[in-house]
Amino acid sequence: MTATRPLRLLVLCASARTGSVNRALAEAVVRRLAAAGAEADLTGLGDFPVPLYDADLQGREGVPEGAVRLAERLRDHDGLVIVSPEYNYSMPGSLKNLFDWVSRIKPWPTAGVDGLLMSASPGPVGGHRGLLALRVPLEGIGMRLHPTMFSLAKADKAFDASGGLADPGDGARLDAVLDGYLTVVEAVTRYPAARAALAARA
Repeated sequence: MTATRPLRLLVLCASARTGSVNRALAEAVVRRLAAAGAEADLTGLGDFPVPLYDADLQGREGVPEGAVRLAERLRDHDGLVIVSPEYNYSMPGSLKNLFDWVSRIKPWPTAGVDGLLMSASPGPVGGHRGLLALRVPLEGIGMRLHPTMFSLAKADKAFDASGGLADPGDGARLDAVLDGYLTVVEAVTRYPAARAALAARA
C-alpha cells in the first residue's frame, strides 16, 4: 500500500514589518503544523509583488507574475493559512490588491481552496475586525474559509524567547483551531480518492 503523503499547507503572512507579531504568529503556526505531521510552507507578500490593480495595465501586459506565482502555489497546496494584521479596522490594502489580481485568472485559482484566517495585534481584540473584513472578498472569489478564526490579543507580550506562545491557554486555543482546520482539509483532500477506490472495488 502506498503511504499517504502529508498535507501541504501554504502559510501566507501579510505583514512585512521587521519584528512583526503576525510574522511571529505565522512562524509559530508553521512549527505547530509540522508537529501535527503536515508540510507547511511560510511565505509573504514580498514573494508575490504586483502593481496596484489597473484594468488598462492588465489589458496591455496581462496578469503580473506575482499573481500567477501565487496561483501556482495555491494549486500545489491543500490549503491556505493567512496571517494578517488589521489596518484601520480592515485588511491590508496590499493583501486585497494581490487577491484582486489573482481573481483575474480564470478559472479562479482560489475557488474551492480551504482557508484559515489568523491575526495578531498588541490591541485587545487581536486584529479580529480585520479578519471579518477579509472574509468577504475571499469568500466572494470562491474560497472555503474555516468558520473558526484565530486572533491573538496583546501579541507584543505573547511570545517567549524561543518564539512560542508564552500563555498555555493561547497555545491550547491555537492548537484547537489548527486541529479543526486540519480535520476539514484532510477530509476534503483524502475523501475523493477513498471514494473512488471504494467504487472501483464495488
